Amino acid sequence: MPADDALTVAVRVKPGVARARVGGCFDGPHGPALIIAVNAPAVDGRATEAARRALAGALGVRPAAVALRAGAASRDKLFLVERPGPELSGLLRRLRDGSGE
Repeated sequence: MPADDALTVAVRVKPGVARARVGGCFDGPHGPALIIAVNAPAVDGRATEAARRALAGALGVRPAAVALRAGAASRDKLFLVERPGPELSGLLRRLRDGSGE
C-alpha cells in the first residue's frame, strides 16, 4: 500500500482498566502517542485487538481499515489506518489533546 494511502498512528495502550476511553497524549518511543485505555487484559493479544477496534471507532473508520504495524508485545504500538480522509489528522490531534472524546 502506498504511504500516502495510509496514516501511521502511535498509540500507548493501558490494558485492564475499569473505564475504557480514547484520549490524551503520552510521549512514547514513537513520538506523541494517543492513549487508549481498554478493559481487555494484556493476554494473548486481547488488549491489542481491543485497542485496534477502539482506535477505529474513535476515528470513525471500519475496524478492517486499522492494522497493527509494530508493537504486538508492547504497550507502545504503531497502527496503520488505510485511506484516511483529510479530517482524520485534525481528529487525531484533538483526541491527543483530550478534547475529542
